[in-house]
Amino acid sequence: MGYEALARKWRPKQFADVVGQEHVTRTLANAIRNNRLHHAYLFVGPRGIGKTSIARIFAKALCCENGGPTETPCDTCSSCREIAAGNSLDVIEIDGASNNNVDQVRELRDTVKFAPVRGAFKIYLIDEVHMLSAGAFNALLKTLEEPPSHVKFIFATTEPEKVLPTIISRCQRFDLRRIPVGLIVDRLTQIVQADGVNAEADALLAVARGAEGGLRDAESALDQLIAFTGNTITEADVLAVFGLVSRETLQKLVDSILEGDVRQLLRITGDLDHAGKDLQRLLVELISYFRNLLVCLHVEDVERELTLPPEQVKVYVTQAGKSNTGRLLRVVTMLSDAEDRMRYALSRRVLLETVLIRCARAATVVTLEEILEKIQALRDGDLASPQEVSARNVRQEAEFRSRATDPSRNVSPSDTVSLREEASAETALEQDPDADAKTFVLLQSCWSEVVKRMRKIAVGSSVAIDDLLPLSVEGNYVTLGFPLEFRERMEVLFHKRVQAGLHQILRRFLERDIVVRLEGYDEKPIQMEVPSHVSAGGASDKGAGGMKRNSRAAWYQDPHVQAVLEAFNGELTDIRHTQ
Repeated sequence: MGYEALARKWRPKQFADVVGQEHVTRTLANAIRNNRLHHAYLFVGPRGIGKTSIARIFAKALCCENGGPTETPCDTCSSCREIAAGNSLDVIEIDGASNNNVDQVRELRDTVKFAPVRGAFKIYLIDEVHMLSAGAFNALLKTLEEPPSHVKFIFATTEPEKVLPTIISRCQRFDLRRIPVGLIVDRLTQIVQADGVNAEADALLAVARGAEGGLRDAESALDQLIAFTGNTITEADVLAVFGLVSRETLQKLVDSILEGDVRQLLRITGDLDHAGKDLQRLLVELISYFRNLLVCLHVEDVERELTLPPEQVKVYVTQAGKSNTGRLLRVVTMLSDAEDRMRYALSRRVLLETVLIRCARAATVVTLEEILEKIQALRDGDLASPQEVSARNVRQEAEFRSRATDPSRNVSPSDTVSLREEASAETALEQDPDADAKTFVLLQSCWSEVVKRMRKIAVGSSVAIDDLLPLSVEGNYVTLGFPLEFRERMEVLFHKRVQAGLHQILRRFLERDIVVRLEGYDEKPIQMEVPSHVSAGGASDKGAGGMKRNSRAAWYQDPHVQAVLEAFNGELTDIRHTQ
């Protein structure tokens, strides 16, 4: 007997031999065991993953002479041997590509009524069923829906979207998956051990990567390698024969992207191009690589999810720790877009290099989510140590509870902040005797700016805001007045959004914790008297915190500004007052 190719020699003979399709084989075995056999089955999936092999095993299970239908066909009876050889009279295999017209389907329909020669069933196995014409599909519809009891149909296709929905609705559909790399490596290891071939683990991993989930392609590639190298296969042999990129080179390329090392990135890309590597396949492998990095960030049992050798998984986990989800997602998006454009590119190397440089930048530039997290951290921490923040929160909470449970306290309805804020306001630092007057002068000088910003926050309340006037500052209490004759339209000032905005803006300008009070007046209000020795001359050129708006040095000394510049490694380029 002549040489038999590995893909044929190692074709599965039992359901247990099928690799990576347990969800299909288990369902079919249970259907046989429970006698729940459908009259039509549709197997869907890419090439080389076991569609035809499962169909033949299922046919043997139904027609086996030793106990059929059975989950485990004997493979020794004449029926099993004929089905395995493809010359059984009861299992008719049809190529949909060469038997796709109406007349051939009508001929098939006429033979359906004849009983099987030997077994209990006559089985029609149509491969690449999507190649049938629309007329052929329509000619098959009635027979497919109500076939004789001894007839079973098994269809296989790589393009289910081309199969008429009326055909699919009459079948039990099974979607076969691409076989994981780890399972392909295990089967290749079993093959080389049985055939006495010495193969490096990295060599088998490279073959499995190149197969893209198809075990038949991997077995055919291994067959070619054995013919090329003899009984010893190295990773270099695999890379030379199939133009793949080594695992080590991929790791270095990904490290260059994650670290933003453009020089090394360009050097590696140039070496791969000079070596004649398939750059489009390289893009596909990079997409898969970064997908694995994302898995490492979000899955606890990484080895089970990736089904890769442990040493490879360790490399993925280490590299994933150098980045985060936002950056990796940006890289995957760029690589996917480039993969779509690669087939139309005049210079694949130029496209690949520019895309990888963009990826290196995306992998190192801070994302918007990171910026917001740091800003929130600064805001929550209030630029104080954790101990200081914790102590302050405990103290304010205690003061708030004591005030809330004190029945003697009469809360005025004009207070615009909660008791918690009021308690916080009373913990302000001690002030000098003229502090209230100075604060009131500062409030008057910036009042027009306060009104301007409040209009932006509460557009519908601009009329009421224009009528407000600053009346006095007493400690941490700021009193604002409004005319009682317009009481109805002033009710909008008591809305939570308006109160919160007014409180925030005033606190920013006055740079102290404050409590806002609203008072109505019938006649022209009496504003707070300012002692003569308190000058308002220098107040008008100050913004928040009393700093001069044009003093860059003063802003640099502000602790809030320093914290932000240090967090983002930035510099002060402009000074503006925004809400």
